[in-house]
Amino acid sequence: MTGLFITFEGIEGSGKSTQMVLLSKKLTERGLPVLLTREPGGPPIAETIRSLLLDPERREMLPETELLLYCASRAQHTGEWILPALKEGKTVLCDRYFDSTFAYQGAARAQKLDFIRLLTDFATFSTVPHLTFLIDLPVVEGLSRIKYRQLDRLEQEDISFHERVRNEFLDLARIHSDRFVVLDGSLPIEEIHAKIYSRVLSQLGEPIEQ
Repeated sequence: MTGLFITFEGIEGSGKSTQMVLLSKKLTERGLPVLLTREPGGPPIAETIRSLLLDPERREMLPETELLLYCASRAQHTGEWILPALKEGKTVLCDRYFDSTFAYQGAARAQKLDFIRLLTDFATFSTVPHLTFLIDLPVVEGLSRIKYRQLDRLEQEDISFHERVRNEFLDLARIHSDRFVVLDGSLPIEEIHAKIYSRVLSQLGEPIEQ
């Protein structure tokens, strides 16, 4: 990889998507090439899988099926979009990546972690983000932010499910402290953005604005 691969993680309603868009805008204004993408999703095949995964009518989906579909989407996404963009020297900003699979399918769905590790290595072509921003906040606060929108299949899960997700994200951040940056999602949007932007400019070796 010659570009910079940055992922954004967090529970539902954490504000990670907003922060990713703000960062993309600032980097683009500096003339830096950026790929803005998401998981599940990205290229057409992965977006088709996304529609199936998040459909609230698909309540019968087994956890095993869910895990495999996420990894199938990730393989297509990584191979078709992420790796070529990094090879071109772009900064790739991705809304969720494999850490979400460990949190949602591993911790919350109780799927075997050893199997998830094997699938992850295969589906990502052994690709690991250079930097991961975890936007953290209490589950109740996050869910309250999204209660007025149409919820997808995972957003509709109960509070205990989302608590397991949050706890796993925090555990992952402790284990992989070399690439994780944990930010308080209850802070004002612009304050969070400033912290992210400064960290990314430092990572890129770009001069930090005063």
